[in-house]
Amino acid sequence: MMYDYEYFKKAVFDLTKIDLNAYKEKQMKRRIDTLIAKNKIVGYENYVAALKTDKAKFEEFVNYLTINVSEFYRNVDQWQLLDKEVFPDLINRFGKNLKIWSAACSTGDEPYSLVMALSRHLPLNQIKIYATDLDKQVIAKAKTGLYGEKSITGVPMDLRKKFFTQIGPSYQISDEIKSRVEFKEHNLLKDNYVTDFHLIVCRNVLIYFTEEAKDEVFRKFQKSLKPGGYLFIGSTEQIINYKDVGFDRKNSFFYQRPM
Repeated sequence: MMYDYEYFKKAVFDLTKIDLNAYKEKQMKRRIDTLIAKNKIVGYENYVAALKTDKAKFEEFVNYLTINVSEFYRNVDQWQLLDKEVFPDLINRFGKNLKIWSAACSTGDEPYSLVMALSRHLPLNQIKIYATDLDKQVIAKAKTGLYGEKSITGVPMDLRKKFFTQIGPSYQISDEIKSRVEFKEHNLLKDNYVTDFHLIVCRNVLIYFTEEAKDEVFRKFQKSLKPGGYLFIGSTEQIINYKDVGFDRKNSFFYQRPM
């Protein structure tokens, strides 16, 4: 039997339920080969054996695979648009009990940013963010809520003073912000989607997916939104066929499910 990349993809799916066929192959294979070499392991068969028996290597692999790059208020101008146009429209349209999903939320920077941004419009006790990621390690880090200075650079100064406490070189986000976010494990390519959201935020994640996988996820997001709800995507992404997947385009980063 040839222990090639096809074998490896199947083995990874059996172990993690992560479907590597949905990712751009050249890019993902290069990342995985780099990780295998870093661990001084020769060949896919030996690496799969290590993943099955070594918990630390398995968790390192999942963490590496899920490409966790995040920061608060990433691309500040887009968050300003969310603050000045999208949130007021949603509150006017649906009232104050908004249902919001931060999909592929990584280390929590994004859902916590959503709570802080929304706190300019609503009392904290009326805010609830549903946040998901397929990597339980980053969810654990998100729940801890401790970040380096670089991660919080984009946070407006008044919110930084209000909701962060400096601990040595790091910054701890307040419990009142943390309590407004519910974290769960979720695989965008495999698991069922919750419905009736007013806003879904999924940024700088789908760039790693094939066009077919992107289309499938965008269609599922569309069905998960209430009519009139928004999808907020990243600055590295664009939905070229937005009408085909059921959206109206509000601008480059915000798409709306038609009423």
